[in-house]
Amino acid sequence: MQIFVDTADIEEIKEAKKWGIVDGVTTNPSLIKKAVEKLKSRGTEISMEEYIKEICKSVDGPVSLEVKGITAEEMIREAETLHKKFNGVNNNVVIKIPVNTAMQEEDEIFEGIKAVKQLESKGIPTNVTLVMNPTQALLAAKAGASYVSPFLGRIDDYIRDNLGIEHGKWDVFDGALLRKVEEGMRNADGDDGERYKKMASISFSDDGIYDGIEFVESIVKIYRAYNFKTKIIAASVRNVLQVRKVAEMGVDIATIPFKVIKEMINHPKTIEGMKKFTQDVVEEYRAIFEE
Repeated sequence: MQIFVDTADIEEIKEAKKWGIVDGVTTNPSLIKKAVEKLKSRGTEISMEEYIKEICKSVDGPVSLEVKGITAEEMIREAETLHKKFNGVNNNVVIKIPVNTAMQEEDEIFEGIKAVKQLESKGIPTNVTLVMNPTQALLAAKAGASYVSPFLGRIDDYIRDNLGIEHGKWDVFDGALLRKVEEGMRNADGDDGERYKKMASISFSDDGIYDGIEFVESIVKIYRAYNFKTKIIAASVRNVLQVRKVAEMGVDIATIPFKVIKEMINHPKTIEGMKKFTQDVVEEYRAIFEE
């Protein structure tokens, strides 16, 4: 599994690169704005264009840059601009396109897919973002997207919010437990017709998806069934458990916040072991390393 760092903070990107485990970067306009403002608050003046170029220079792997338009024409034009301005820096720019840009019922719903189809035909790689269900991912792959980014953490949020479950951004959520609660509530007396109505009326899932991990797993199954070439980027990752589970299912890439990557390397027993190992070094062994 490849690991992308989900940040636009150049200090975090360079630090993660030193660790030797980062294969790419995903950004968005909000992350870039925040990172530039952070530098300016420290007295470093830099334009947004120069900052983006610095990100591209710092990574020997894909760097996702996002468009801001909502129509296919706008997104294609902006994608071409981003690719022209920044891909020459390190030949690693990928364009993030929302799978569906509609914000109201009357808005066009296939603008993102249309943009992806045309950009890929022009040789501009795309990363389809804001993917929230497996059928969106299926359409993105049909359009020829280079990457698709299912937002698994936001699906966890969506399900919990709908059920009134209090949670923090980084909290672990287990959809299997939710499924058990649902099954318990479905036990009802009556004839088959009444029981079916009762059972059908109780659903804690998002169209059969009980958490973000199951969401990504569904996309993995679909892509493998039809041998789609689109790579899956597990996005909106919130904790180490999610990283482990998407790795187990064989997802292509996980884009992970800097803080979660740091959590991946830690374990209290590792710290305990290091303390014991260093305490147990005898003078004779220490002498081996002396010049």
